[in-house]
Amino acid sequence: MSGNRLKTARVLSVIAATVISLACGTNYAYSAWAPAFAEKLKLSSTQSNLIVGYLLVKAIKRPSHVWQGTFGNLGMYTVGVPIGFLVDTRGPRPGALLGAVSLGVGYFLLYKGMEPVRPKSRVSNIAAAYDGGPGSISMPWLCLFTFLTGIGGCASFAGAVKTSALNWPDHRGTATAFPLSAFGLSAFFFASVSSLAFPDNTLDLLLLLAIATFTIPFVGSFLLRIVPVPQSYDPLPGSLERSSSDASTLLQRNKSGDSRHSVRRLSHEPGMQPESIKFHEDAPEDSSSLNRHEAPSQGTEETSSLLSKSSGSCPGDIAYEEEEVKSTMDHDSHDVDIRGLALLSHIKFYLLWLLLGLLTGVGLMTINNIGSDARAIWHHYDDSASSEFIQERQLMHVEILSFMSFCGRLTSGIGSDLIVRARMSRFWCLFVSSTIFLSAQVCGTQIDNPHLLGFLSGLTGLAYGFLFGVYPALVAETFGVKGLSQNWGLMTLAPIVFGNIFNLVYGHIYDRHSVILPDGQRDCKDGLYCYRDAYFVTLGASLIGLTISLGSIFFFKKRKERDRCREA
Repeated sequence: MSGNRLKTARVLSVIAATVISLACGTNYAYSAWAPAFAEKLKLSSTQSNLIVGYLLVKAIKRPSHVWQGTFGNLGMYTVGVPIGFLVDTRGPRPGALLGAVSLGVGYFLLYKGMEPVRPKSRVSNIAAAYDGGPGSISMPWLCLFTFLTGIGGCASFAGAVKTSALNWPDHRGTATAFPLSAFGLSAFFFASVSSLAFPDNTLDLLLLLAIATFTIPFVGSFLLRIVPVPQSYDPLPGSLERSSSDASTLLQRNKSGDSRHSVRRLSHEPGMQPESIKFHEDAPEDSSSLNRHEAPSQGTEETSSLLSKSSGSCPGDIAYEEEEVKSTMDHDSHDVDIRGLALLSHIKFYLLWLLLGLLTGVGLMTINNIGSDARAIWHHYDDSASSEFIQERQLMHVEILSFMSFCGRLTSGIGSDLIVRARMSRFWCLFVSSTIFLSAQVCGTQIDNPHLLGFLSGLTGLAYGFLFGVYPALVAETFGVKGLSQNWGLMTLAPIVFGNIFNLVYGHIYDRHSVILPDGQRDCKDGLYCYRDAYFVTLGASLIGLTISLGSIFFFKKRKERDRCREA
């Protein structure tokens, strides 16, 4: 009975985390409403990017979206540390609730701003700006509203990932892959709903986002719970475990004080439900049940996949595996707890931070500007193409980016667990991501046929997903799971730096090739050459990322071998 209750709670939590993440990634759906928005307000490419930020797959951007976009990203990334502290100290539920409110308010203000404005009424939000046209609302207000959506996505997503990471210690890469994948699929989902339910109706889409992004995290937060995982002993390797009388003693859990102590030790994790703690402490005599759900040894927690059937248990069970020595990791992520300023003394932090910044910056440039790419190429390739047709093509690229990001995140998360089981480093996933990014940048410098632009958006989405699918597990493995939300918040400061750099480089190059039409709109008819130079910059960044990721694999392998020799 106890096992069934624990399994059900874990399964419900990971489902809730996955659904919540689907709402958290709506910034990536920016391109579903940005084109009409930017066209109406006649924003420059730089301004539009500033409003919404690198978080959104601004596939429909006009040469006018850089500044607005950046604030969406700032909302998502700059609050990572304080939001992480909230989740680590108070549990995932407060983060999810805060996210629900911020997302709902942000999108509702955007929606209200797009409602028809009464004559002589004062425009006070983004939606009204859409109806009022250029100059009807100031840039600070536009940036504030998108900043709120970024905060909301960050808060709810932090709670979702932390819950999955703690509830599935044996399958962390796989478990976190589900919410991470849903986050990446968000743009595909909402862009598809937009094209089917209300095509060419930006107002209704924003209303849907306002309702959905509040309701989903709010309801899902009540299912987010950290389930206690019983741990009573640290088994000895191989035959030593079976022959040691001390180990045999530790395995006895019948009403033992160790059993009680084990559960109480885990019960201090913020966000753990009191009823779950009481349930375990009141039933220590159920030794058979506890043994069936015994936590594995230190090395095991990062070496098995959620999809593995080696233990013969159902999903939701914490499987015990008698394998050879489980010391494939440098440190056990339960024992290690490095967070805050302590990270600054570890070289791995700088490597992970730099890699994340470089590669996300490369990916975000395309994610934020694939709409501008499509518009420029189509205008050059077929000047008779209507704006409605081009907008459909832009939405298609948003969906491609989102779907391929989903595939990359899921593959990387599950694959990283399998890689660790093979005694290899998760850094190999970063090497794969860098290689795909490099291929995408080559496409960006060469493709001048709009029918082939899907290679650029598809490869970028796949590489971006592959990168984020493994990173939370890599951070938890390196610095410990207890401070995961805070540490992840520090990591996500990197995209702010590099994302802004590459995004503004793109905006500068694109605007340099653009002309301002009599009606105030910007247009570039140079096709590929409107933005080609920007992809040469990111091509160099991808090469640097590829070199760092490959070098890190061998550097840390030698460092691990040296540490083992010292211990021996």
